[in-house]
Amino acid sequence: MTKHRLDPTPETVTDVFSRDLPAALTVDPGDTIVVHSLDASGHLERQRTPGEVRPKMFSAKRGHCLAGPIAVRGAEPGMMLAVRLVSLRPDEWGWTVAAAVDNPLNRRLGVAGGPPTWLLWELDADKLVGRNNHGLSMDLAPFLGVIGLPPDEAGEHSTTPPRPSGGNIDCRELVAGSTLYLPVTVPGAQLCLGDGHAAQGDGEVSGTAIECGMTTEIVVDLVTDRPIPTVHAVTPAGRVTFGFSADLNEASAQALDAMLGWLQSMFGVDKATALALASPAVSLRVTQVANQVWGVHAVLPEGVLR
Repeated sequence: MTKHRLDPTPETVTDVFSRDLPAALTVDPGDTIVVHSLDASGHLERQRTPGEVRPKMFSAKRGHCLAGPIAVRGAEPGMMLAVRLVSLRPDEWGWTVAAAVDNPLNRRLGVAGGPPTWLLWELDADKLVGRNNHGLSMDLAPFLGVIGLPPDEAGEHSTTPPRPSGGNIDCRELVAGSTLYLPVTVPGAQLCLGDGHAAQGDGEVSGTAIECGMTTEIVVDLVTDRPIPTVHAVTPAGRVTFGFSADLNEASAQALDAMLGWLQSMFGVDKATALALASPAVSLRVTQVANQVWGVHAVLPEGVLR
């Protein structure tokens, strides 16, 4: 197996999903890739004061600044791309902004229309601690907000909403030691990833986490025998399934339905029995409220059903 390195240059980043983009890197199943991604806004230089305008990779922001696409030889629709997250190391600084957009939540909270409020964070990747400009510190749990594959439709597609092939999932459980399974949509898979988060609560309630550059080591592989056909993960917190919809009820039902399929596969039970098992064992959590649709994830802790 080969180990590759992918650093951010104009030729190796994108701010859209598209099946038609040329691959920034081509790898074989089982290969390791060390990816340095810029923060979601593509900052080329760090902010020195909260919210300071600094040079960015893209002059006009369309979406997240992502590394890729990464083509995986032999990937075809009908397969699953397994992305194993070996390690995630945040850069030395990050930022959070609130009240920056006019959306229903900000209007309900009375902060729509700004002015935006910024936090600037100093990040210690060795101690996994961040400290902001108000002197407040918190523990870090790094993950990538965006790991996904493009739709099998011509043209350019926004990186903002999560999709059936992954993308802007923003799930805080996808820390090092996790494996995310994505349905392959196009030949070669065309994996894009980035949007480093040094820490985030469930919901990503302001619309941003601690946004930062990230160095991530992943191993990519192809599988055909997963128990469910939708996006799912095995994480240190347990087995995770997802739902995405503009309707919170539908997003919750999608995440739960996928988890019931997993329980049926694990224990050989019918769906109603799986639902009965899920009620004491599975937790539903709001993944994010920030990206045009609701995200919900269902979590089954490892070993809770023995």
